[in-house]
Amino acid sequence: MNDSKPRSKSGTDSDSTSGTRSGAKTGATTGAAQGGGRSRGKRTPPASSSAAAPARRSDATRAAILDAARERFAADGYERATIRAIARDAGIDPSMVMRYYGNKEGLFAAAVSVDLKIPDLASVPQDRIGATLVAHFLTLWEENEQLTALLRVGTADAAGAERLQDVLREQLLPVVRATCPDPEQIRMRAALVVTQTLGLALTRHVLRLPPVTELTRDELVAWLGPTLQRYLTAPHSAWPEA
Repeated sequence: MNDSKPRSKSGTDSDSTSGTRSGAKTGATTGAAQGGGRSRGKRTPPASSSAAAPARRSDATRAAILDAARERFAADGYERATIRAIARDAGIDPSMVMRYYGNKEGLFAAAVSVDLKIPDLASVPQDRIGATLVAHFLTLWEENEQLTALLRVGTADAAGAERLQDVLREQLLPVVRATCPDPEQIRMRAALVVTQTLGLALTRHVLRLPPVTELTRDELVAWLGPTLQRYLTAPHSAWPEA
């Protein structure tokens, strides 16, 4: 007689269930580990994010250097201003100034490089061009501290004055070219526009000449608008003979 007892169905099912559970558990564990790896990978910040902080620091350093340079060039002039003094004012090592701008000439060019943001005058009525430009420059001088600093640099020495003239002339020439009725007078008319816009800024924001500072925006536009209008659009026959 065979004393061995047949395996019960429940035993077979138990083993099968156990194996199934074990396999499921193993699979789940493996899947979780793999999924966890993927999850951890997703939580890793992208390279662009980690690079953003140094870029922001670099921008802040450049801004501090340029602000210090404008103040120093305005106070001492181009010849007397030094990289060491500018770096000290900015609170950084002089080598950082050289790293970003190369030398004093490069730093000066960057410090006084300003976009005048002259509006597109194509849609402006012809008889309002002068008034539009005066209003634009009034806003520009009042809101842009870089321009005020550039003005002070321009009055400090010849290098600053020359750079300031270049900035104004280069950005005003396209405006004059588009409005001037006589191509041969473009440069002369642009220079005359500079006398008004630069003179207004100098007397109102640097010298602070009382009669000029007391005028309202509307009054300044009313006084200077017709002058710029004539410089820009008056026909050649309206100009006095040399």
